[in-house]
Amino acid sequence: MTAAISSPLLSALDHDAIASLIRRWRDDPGGTYRSWFLWEERTKNFRSIRRGIEQVVREIEADTFGVAYKGSSLETVVGSIAEQRQMFKGADHAFLWKPKLRIPDIYENRDNQLAFARMLETCRCCTTEQQVLAAIRTFTSHGVKGLGPAAANPLYFLHPTIVAPFNTAIVNGYNALTGAKVKLGKWDEYLAMREGILALNQTHRTLLSNDLGAIGGLLFDLGSGRYTAPPRGTDDTEADRAAWLADLERVRSDARAEKAFAAAERDDVTHTQVQGWLRDLGRSLGFDVWIASNDRGRPYDGGRLADGCLERLPAALSSGPAAEAIGLIDVLWLEPAGEVGAAFEVEHTTSIHSGIVRMLDLALSGESPANHRMFLVAPDAREEAVRAQIRRPAFSRVADLHVRYLPYGELEANRKAIMRFGRGLHPIEALARELN
Repeated sequence: MTAAISSPLLSALDHDAIASLIRRWRDDPGGTYRSWFLWEERTKNFRSIRRGIEQVVREIEADTFGVAYKGSSLETVVGSIAEQRQMFKGADHAFLWKPKLRIPDIYENRDNQLAFARMLETCRCCTTEQQVLAAIRTFTSHGVKGLGPAAANPLYFLHPTIVAPFNTAIVNGYNALTGAKVKLGKWDEYLAMREGILALNQTHRTLLSNDLGAIGGLLFDLGSGRYTAPPRGTDDTEADRAAWLADLERVRSDARAEKAFAAAERDDVTHTQVQGWLRDLGRSLGFDVWIASNDRGRPYDGGRLADGCLERLPAALSSGPAAEAIGLIDVLWLEPAGEVGAAFEVEHTTSIHSGIVRMLDLALSGESPANHRMFLVAPDAREEAVRAQIRRPAFSRVADLHVRYLPYGELEANRKAIMRFGRGLHPIEALARELN
């Protein structure tokens, strides 16, 4: 998560006055800090809401979700959110079917429904701020009618340190406190508001929390009229407006840059695509397949990358000290008895260093006979970069592991023939190149 964010809106704020407001708000028995944020049931609901989101995704992907909100698994999830006392009262309004307007358009439009499910699943499985924001922007690119930033509320319960809660009172409170002009229903304005919320939270972190529910509650109480925002350092509404537009333009610029990066990526073989090739190849050769825990929800070939793969690692791998690192290896092929047959790290554009370290963790776990069956899979043009890393003194042990380099070109050219005629690991070993 971003360590510190600057916002033009913050320069006009009286932060001493805001700190005094936060202290008074924290001591208020009727404010959201004591009545909701510290409420024991709030944290208990995180797990059940996460499980409910998983169920929503399963039903949508299986095409059994239906065409109505009432009685659906989504109603159960959003109902659990709406029960979060005054903070999320009315949270279901954004998801209720409005027949005259035919919104939100996730009940009758199958493509939009799938886009919504993939955003939820990607956010459920991912771990970083960048991944969450990319999932949101991918969803917004579909232009789903009637489902604006209120859809961020379920995401808050997946990533409370990354996603800020959203409702009318929170928007009103943010505008009152900062002089911003956030409009409801616009995702780019929500993302710009989120930037400002993160900056405010960073400034007053010692009084608030890493969990953005705390500052969300403060803004809710301001926006609902329980408290009045302290005066800002300027009453110049034009200056406030200019500062808000600067925040908004930065978010839009980030979105444009992300779109340009995505376009460039489409011109090359992607990391996910290569994982998909290895997934299908491993299954065709009779192996059970594990997909890295942080990649399982990635969209691939009309479904998820982890479709048809192991849901959990065998106990021998998942219970050791290196379990977390092993679970992040891009693709593992496992024998029926649970032993690792082959391990693959796909080094598309990122540092080769981390993949090698995970290979070492696997080898040193003591549970795998994976020696001579470890592969660094990378674009043909990165072969020298892979060899340069292997030659580093820090990786002298890699020579003992007999890690091999598997170029994209060889994999792409031969994978279909191997799937049809191959047996065991010999075909892959024949394609791979020695790194020693």
